[in-house]
Amino acid sequence: MTVIKQDDVIQSVADALQYISYYHPLDFIQAINAAYEKEESQAAKDAMAQILINSRMCAEGHRPICQDTGIVTVFVKVGMNVQWDATMSLDDMINEGVRRAYLNPDNVLRASILRDPAGKRQNTKDNTPAVIHYEIVSGDQVDITVAAKGGGSENKSKMAMLNPSDSIVDWVLKTVPTMGAGWCPPGMLGIGIGGTAEKAMLLAKESLMDPVDIQELIARGAQNRVEELRLELYEKVNALGIGAQGLGGLTTVVDIKIKDYPTHAASLPVAIIPNCAATRHVHFHLDGSGAAEFTPPKLEDWPQVTWDSSSARRVNLDTITHDEIKTWKMGETLLLSGTMYTGRDAAHKRMVEMIAKGEPLPVDLKGKFIYYVGPVDPVRDEVVGPAGPTTATRMDKFTETVLGATGLFGMIGKSERGVTGIEAIKKHEAAYLMAVGGAAYLVSKAIRKAKVVGFADLGMEAIYEFVVEDMPVSVAVDVYGNSVHDTAPKIWQAKIGKIPVV
Repeated sequence: MTVIKQDDVIQSVADALQYISYYHPLDFIQAINAAYEKEESQAAKDAMAQILINSRMCAEGHRPICQDTGIVTVFVKVGMNVQWDATMSLDDMINEGVRRAYLNPDNVLRASILRDPAGKRQNTKDNTPAVIHYEIVSGDQVDITVAAKGGGSENKSKMAMLNPSDSIVDWVLKTVPTMGAGWCPPGMLGIGIGGTAEKAMLLAKESLMDPVDIQELIARGAQNRVEELRLELYEKVNALGIGAQGLGGLTTVVDIKIKDYPTHAASLPVAIIPNCAATRHVHFHLDGSGAAEFTPPKLEDWPQVTWDSSSARRVNLDTITHDEIKTWKMGETLLLSGTMYTGRDAAHKRMVEMIAKGEPLPVDLKGKFIYYVGPVDPVRDEVVGPAGPTTATRMDKFTETVLGATGLFGMIGKSERGVTGIEAIKKHEAAYLMAVGGAAYLVSKAIRKAKVVGFADLGMEAIYEFVVEDMPVSVAVDVYGNSVHDTAPKIWQAKIGKIPVV
């Protein structure tokens, strides 16, 4: 009979989370590289180049792929013949592993988990607790899959109770465009079908733990209805033309994963959960012989990709004028140098409250740009840890007030802006610039200085002053309210020509 030791569980979980923070699954990065090589949209190709370069840098430097180091999700299969040498519950063992991983001084991971979610939303400081799912199975081992799921992709999850006669394909094709680009495509879509509402969501999440194998399936052909659905949806979702980062292109998904379960005769539950360009998961088993070991992948297996920025326009943020911003073209690549400020949800909420009370803000935003980011803490000689953008639409409701009251010139984030945000940008002749989600370590290398200048109590959501050099961004919304996320996918959907443009 197998005896599993408490310390082996804790160490294995901690090591797994460190491992996936800087190593993409190799099958996923190879799929991204294949998409990069065939991509015809230059904007999407540039975005994937940054993702691939970032991935290799993280593998070499052992620093997080994305500043959002995720909410930890764990799938545990416990053999019925297992015994435990432990004083802690299995939940507590797993959470102690999470705590050690996220507080590791050699590779600090960002703590993003808040207790009291409907109230004070206080950071737990160590990214606990994890979300844990258990199965009791036959055997004498413990199998564990550990994933770190970013908030941007998790927020785009969708679920519907369809009628039994409804088309799953039609629902997916109608739903995916409503998800925007905040889930940082190209990635994977996990789809759960059947069971009950909560079972469908769990199936969708669990399916994302499977390997990328759509090309093998295409080569051999479908052998059942689920595989037929995977193939049909893979072709049709990519035909939507959404592309990398929503910039329009040939590849939106590198795989479609589906799990199903028997359901009630009156029901057809269907759920979609996307995995982003920072896909992170690993599987291991414990058999009583000690903690799990994680073999580093070979760096020579990473693609050697370069990104040519020679055609980009260089911008000095310290001397920029409004007239200069008016010359920027939608989709144009800029390299930013100079001073900018940061601010996410909590900082924006507080700023708007202060503006309403007539109180001075901790920084003067006139003529400046604000970067929607919550960076990872620095280690060793870093000025800041990985610092990629967060989803910009969450700040839309604050945009009119902040632009109108401060004289801010523009904002930097990831994905599209909503109608409210675009209207405010057009009204104040500001601009919205997009950095690549999933390239956080690469972006951080452009940050030469960083210091907290406001709302220090908000932790990673504090206002920082960054001094940057050649930080790459694209013009996503120009001063006239034109949005690349509105126009580019339609252009590429028409080019691909398999789904009519509405």
